[in-house]
Amino acid sequence: MLSLLAPSLKLDPEAENHPFSVIPDSPVTLPKLISVFQDYYQGTEYDMVKMITSADTTGKTVISPFANPFMPYDMYGLFKINGGWGRLGERTIARWYTIYATITQSRGWLPDPVGGVVWLAWDNVATSIYVPLYCQNRDVPPSYKINGRARGFTRDCAWWAFNYAGTTAAQRWGDMKKDVEKVWKPVQEGLLLNQQRIENQAIALYRKNPASAVSFLTGYSISRGNEAVRRSWDLGDYLWTKYDEKF
Repeated sequence: MLSLLAPSLKLDPEAENHPFSVIPDSPVTLPKLISVFQDYYQGTEYDMVKMITSADTTGKTVISPFANPFMPYDMYGLFKINGGWGRLGERTIARWYTIYATITQSRGWLPDPVGGVVWLAWDNVATSIYVPLYCQNRDVPPSYKINGRARGFTRDCAWWAFNYAGTTAAQRWGDMKKDVEKVWKPVQEGLLLNQQRIENQAIALYRKNPASAVSFLTGYSISRGNEAVRRSWDLGDYLWTKYDEKF
């Protein structure tokens, strides 16, 4: 993670000691943080699937489309994968067993209902999306309130929506990751681009009636969360259908 933010330092990944923190080479934006948390060492020598290869239709040796960096630990021995965690491979940034991940923005120069926002992603952030939840919101999407781990699989739970899509995508990661990105990239970019407009509206409301700003942001977060959950279920169903009998 330090190298992603300050590559100019040329930190040795094999060094015994690393700095506690670094000064980034450039200001760290929200999109940059999202990309960092979605990283799993792809394209580096620490990519756990780099040696799981097959031949493509031209005979060229390529990483197998079945190779994925989110395998259960008991599959690592099958492919002779080792790394920084020994038989547990590498400790990538994006993890398949994530329950939720957050990025927080604390902006004291804005009205309190607007200045504090938690961007929440369910499950593995490499196959998920961050949705904004403002600090004084009065409610969250209904599916966010369901403890799916305790109740078992249910389409009423947001976490299961993202776990379903992410787990399915991992079965043929080389191909399915392209479908995942095609769905989530424009949605995530839209949320980020839309943030300033939404917050400007909230600030205008706050000046007239603070409670109306809170209601507005609560409604916005709920609508975006509901939409993300719906699209995640659709994505999982799409992957299951498109790649039927191919994983």
